[in-house]
Amino acid sequence: MVRNDKFGRFEKVSDEPLKVKYTVNEGVKWSDGEAIDAGDLLLSWAAGSGYFDDADPMAGTGTRYFSTASDTSGLAGTVFPEVGGDGRSITLEYATPYADWEVAFDVGLPAHVVAAKSGLNDEEDLVELLRDSPRGDPEKPAVNTELKAVSDFWNSGFDTKALPDDPALYLSSGPYIVVDIVPEVSMRLVRNRDYVWGSEPWLDEINVRFTGALSGAVDALRNGQADIIAPQPSAGTEDVFAGLAEQGNTLERYNQSGYDHLDLNFSGPFASRDVREAFLKTVPRQAIVDAVVGDLQPDAKPLDSHVFLPAQPKYADTARNNGSTEFAEVDIEAAKELLDGETPTVRILYNRDNPNRAEAFALIRDSAALAGFRVEDGGQSSADWARSLGEEGHDAALLGWIGSSAGVSRVPQIFRTGAGSNFNGFSDTDADKAMEELARTTDLGKQDELLAEIDKQIWENAYGLPLYQTIGTTAFGPRITGVKSSSGPLGVWWNVWDWRLA
Repeated sequence: MVRNDKFGRFEKVSDEPLKVKYTVNEGVKWSDGEAIDAGDLLLSWAAGSGYFDDADPMAGTGTRYFSTASDTSGLAGTVFPEVGGDGRSITLEYATPYADWEVAFDVGLPAHVVAAKSGLNDEEDLVELLRDSPRGDPEKPAVNTELKAVSDFWNSGFDTKALPDDPALYLSSGPYIVVDIVPEVSMRLVRNRDYVWGSEPWLDEINVRFTGALSGAVDALRNGQADIIAPQPSAGTEDVFAGLAEQGNTLERYNQSGYDHLDLNFSGPFASRDVREAFLKTVPRQAIVDAVVGDLQPDAKPLDSHVFLPAQPKYADTARNNGSTEFAEVDIEAAKELLDGETPTVRILYNRDNPNRAEAFALIRDSAALAGFRVEDGGQSSADWARSLGEEGHDAALLGWIGSSAGVSRVPQIFRTGAGSNFNGFSDTDADKAMEELARTTDLGKQDELLAEIDKQIWENAYGLPLYQTIGTTAFGPRITGVKSSSGPLGVWWNVWDWRLA
């Protein structure tokens, strides 16, 4: 983790109770000239804490206001923040220690825009609304209509496939500003000339092109139509990259901090644990690895943990003891025995434009049919499939997670009851308790023990299957320098300010 002291600072005020003060530096602003201030910090806290939520996910009552994908369990342990007299700071106080306090909080969306678009007069009204709104109580749910208008706009008001007519809907606080979008084709970024609160970029303009075709991306690099490409490779495509180095291009291949997996919904045909286990016993994980990773990584094996990756020290020991060995091989006869004559129909959601997911689906469908499952194709386009993850209409999903290696909040973000990225309705009391303890634990050894315990509980529930660690590929031409691949979610973009023409 690298602190950007040009943007602002955070400091631990006390340990008991844990208090952390966040301050935005004077002069830091949105691209419309409005200052980034305490109102922006407060709105980000409100969205990330779930403070106002009174929803009971098991009972189906109450309201969840801000639909954030991140885990709220850490910030949920805070009281309402103290807003600094300088108008640029807030102080969070945690009721209990929080392991990820250094990475728990960030500036999100522009509060002055959210306020205006949700019917309030200005940002000050938004701050007042947040301050005057009571903490949510699932025992006494009551809809806060003004707050609901704010959260509704925060949730979807900035969603777009084309450049909005209103510039307020695509503000930037970073080194570049979006100035043009051709839906599903391209996007143009220009340098934010006011940006001095971080590493300043060398390039004045970046043109981004979107293509799902590996050969198209590689051809664009060969022909000089692109300087950098980051395609998703699959087995049997190595010949597409042949000759790139001889043309002066650089090719990088690396393990990402992410993995693809199959998740089963805890409803419909998979409400029964026996049916879930039966289906998982039909999944040909090694065949999927061979088909997708194959010659990209000889001797590649299926991933055997939901919470650790192979390079992490605790992985091997956890994989031996978490129950994953029960699904090491396809076992059609065991699946038939668990089904006891049933022939369930299941529908799998996936991105049909992703060749790796399409290959995995076909292999799963054909193998599951041998045990009596009827598997329906629920594939959707790359533009639409992700929106369906939390909706009805499918019984399982093929998807991927990629995240930072910093902190442990990624685990409750996915597996905790009612969490933002818990799309399949998984709920386990023991796992929830372990995740609560995990969030409070700062000792790294104890964190690993809790993660191993959580992993075992996930396997025992026949939650789904991790399939394989994903592989990243970056290639760039001779006229660009400063490009460095990252295993995290930002990929090649993490150091865009270092890119320059040779």
